[in-house]
Amino acid sequence: MAHPPLTPSGFEPTFWLLDRALDDNEYLNPRKLHRLLYLAQAYFAVANAGHKLIPATFIADPDGPLEPTLFKAFSYSRPRVDLAKIPEPAETLLDSIWRRFGAHSTEHLTKSLKRHPPYADAYAEAPGAEITIEGMVAFYGRKPTEREGIGALTDRGAPHIEHVLRPRVMRSQSGRPVNVHQWRPRSLKDQ
Repeated sequence: MAHPPLTPSGFEPTFWLLDRALDDNEYLNPRKLHRLLYLAQAYFAVANAGHKLIPATFIADPDGPLEPTLFKAFSYSRPRVDLAKIPEPAETLLDSIWRRFGAHSTEHLTKSLKRHPPYADAYAEAPGAEITIEGMVAFYGRKPTEREGIGALTDRGAPHIEHVLRPRVMRSQSGRPVNVHQWRPRSLKDQ
């Protein structure tokens, strides 16, 4: 059974990231924006059994992962569109992506992502080929080895989802704050 993407369009997460950058007194250039959206789509799919965050297709552009519809929509300026309220799980994910990867330079993000198999395989097929959600889940959902740099975004690996998603802080029965993560059953190959 097909599940709809969490957000009704790619505009909601895009505007969220742009506004978050402004709140942090940063300029978010289009290249970096697309790298962060790509990572958000990938990690959301990992955390949610292959479901998409946004109804979008990322392609292996010669410059790096790119969502062509959003790229064209923002080509001259910030478009005027009616936005839906962004769901809380999307906001939590985007906040985690921003905190984990937002400090990286555009060049670092581009260099690393272009060497990751989802992008590299699609680009080897043909420049402009679609980067599949299955490829994203397979690569970003695995546990990296020490050689790849556990917890780091490198050209050989990416942090495991547990190092990306911020835990929610809830209160125990005694009122003490505790971190909680969404339960994700282990796959058969992890056992």
